[in-house]
Amino acid sequence: MRLGGPLFAKSATPDEWLAALRAKGYTAAFCPCGPKDGDATLAAYAAAAQRAGVIIAEVGAWSNPLSRDEKTRHAALALCQERLALAERIGARCCVNIAGSRGTRWDGPHPDNYTADTFDLIVETVRAIIDAVKPTRTFYTLETMPWMLPDSTESYRLLLRAIERAAFAVHFDPVNLICSPQRYCATGELIREFIARLGPHIRSCHAKDIVLADKLTTHLDEARPGLGGLDFRTFLRELARLDPDMPLLLEHLKTEEEYDLAAAHIRTVAAEVGVGLG
Repeated sequence: MRLGGPLFAKSATPDEWLAALRAKGYTAAFCPCGPKDGDATLAAYAAAAQRAGVIIAEVGAWSNPLSRDEKTRHAALALCQERLALAERIGARCCVNIAGSRGTRWDGPHPDNYTADTFDLIVETVRAIIDAVKPTRTFYTLETMPWMLPDSTESYRLLLRAIERAAFAVHFDPVNLICSPQRYCATGELIREFIARLGPHIRSCHAKDIVLADKLTTHLDEARPGLGGLDFRTFLRELARLDPDMPLLLEHLKTEEEYDLAAAHIRTVAAEVGVGLG
């Protein structure tokens, strides 16, 4: 398993990037390049990562390809195709986006997010993204979300079966699956089920925590790893059964100090349960 996270030190060269990763003890990384970077730049970063044993985990394609606004939808499709092509060029493990929302907010809830028509639109959209790029060494993935598909092990399984593309794979963020007190109180079971059924398809993972507040009605908030209810012992043990190069990326924290504390917590738990972090 490979731990990674955002870097706060500025770097302008592959060597500076690797130095910033080493300073944090990270062996997995978000993609350090953009789609406008030339082939020589991408090759230099890819070669540096390979030399240092660093895994380029994922390229983000954050957009709403399910938007009801056709201009927004087409722009999102183009962005997803561009970012998937970038992941292919640099050899990242995956390109990741959410499926998208039928509401006005790109990542927000809407009743139509769960309709059969929306399921079919997700299938059509993912196929269009993959078929435009035809990747051979990377994958397009959807991040699980609490209020849009895929929002469960079963909904992700159904999408894998319906999309029928070898380059479609799974992104795992267990916190984004916790959308009720019932799931909050059984995070270990949720993690075990997801990995048991989808483990071979998982290409990258996110690491954060979640807190259930004691006020009505239900309030669930992200937290720094170690400050919430996620069963990290089970999370790390189960991930360790998969690909030894599986990336686990920290996200959504505000300061470098918070990321250092989050990384320290994950390393402590990994040591407690006998899981190695490359």
